Amino acid sequence: MTEFLVAMLWSVVEVLIVFTGAQVVRVVGLGRWRSERWGSNEARTWSAAGALSFRHEGQRVVTTNGLIFVGLLFYGVLAMLAVALAGLVSA
Repeated sequence: MTEFLVAMLWSVVEVLIVFTGAQVVRVVGLGRWRSERWGSNEARTWSAAGALSFRHEGQRVVTTNGLIFVGLLFYGVLAMLAVALAGLVSA
């Protein structure tokens, strides 16, 4: 039962990270970049195995693996900023 709960919790965290990565790509990409569509086989069709992004019809498409990377990077930078801010407040 514990393994099931851990798997479910990790699935929720993974969806949150992918969704965050998609939003970051949308904001930072300014229309030149987009995230891979949910439930599509774009990455299998157009990209090399394990690619983080690929170019399709003049637009850079970030794969699900790339979205996980971007989401984790966003939360890492957010954590570093929180630690820096906490250090400034306590000083």
